[in-house]
Amino acid sequence: MDILTVNNITKSYSNHLALSDVSLSIPQQSIFGLLGPNGAGKTTLIRIINQIINADGGTIEVNGERLNPNHIEIIGYLPEERGLYKKMQVGEHLLYFARLKGLKRAEAIKKIKYWFQKLDIPDWMNKKVEDLSKGMQQKVQFVGTVLHDPKLIILDEPFSGFDPINANIIKDEILELREKGSTIIFSTHRMESVEELCDHIALIDRSHKILDGPKKEIKNNYRSKTFIVNHVGDIGGLDGHYELLSSTSLEDDLQETRIRIKDETGSNLLLEHLIGQTKVVGFNEYIPSINDIFIQTVKEGSHE
Repeated sequence: MDILTVNNITKSYSNHLALSDVSLSIPQQSIFGLLGPNGAGKTTLIRIINQIINADGGTIEVNGERLNPNHIEIIGYLPEERGLYKKMQVGEHLLYFARLKGLKRAEAIKKIKYWFQKLDIPDWMNKKVEDLSKGMQQKVQFVGTVLHDPKLIILDEPFSGFDPINANIIKDEILELREKGSTIIFSTHRMESVEELCDHIALIDRSHKILDGPKKEIKNNYRSKTFIVNHVGDIGGLDGHYELLSSTSLEDDLQETRIRIKDETGSNLLLEHLIGQTKVVGFNEYIPSINDIFIQTVKEGSHE
């Protein structure tokens, strides 16, 4: 079942088209990567889901119900632009956030203490926000996002300002939140995080959705029957079944060659062909990364 359904959303600012007929289905208890170049329309869509701005056309449904102000209580939103009151104490700040989401004071304080222990920051309650580093402020904002146990969590560049250790801590928390039943919409430029975390992805470019689906399925669709061969010694001539794409010298006489199968010939036949010509020490199919797919798809779209 889908927790969020985006139906034909359109949005313009003056003469700029930000979103054009965008539709998405986001499954429950998934991590959904919302990708795209700067200015593609991702943040506009996120703001519409959060009811910060209105769409010009189309509808959004949450659990099959038309999006309405009551849904704010089940949504947690971490915006790319940070919004902390620097003169407030951290505990006071988080209590304010929690009360806005409908939590009673005693329950909010209990949850704040829980997250402080969980993130190993037990003495932050009375610290002022302005006394924290950028990364530590980001931790506070993350806690404020998830404090009310939202079923739908929207994270816009959540790792901005984090060092690798704290980025890994937040990654682990995101995965745990999914395991406990939350759905996460995850917008980022860090493709390695998408590769590691996301179950589904959608790519928006120049206001249009140009790609979406399960991550594994998309990666399979972009396979090109290309193989990476590590070998010692030259590869002789290739027949018409194969295309040599590149060859690079590595170390200790080792070479790396990329070969594409042009027809229905199987990989076993390619390997047999190579073994007769060179010493093969590695043979793997090239599976494109999300970053490769992102770059290829955006480049192809730029020529339309």
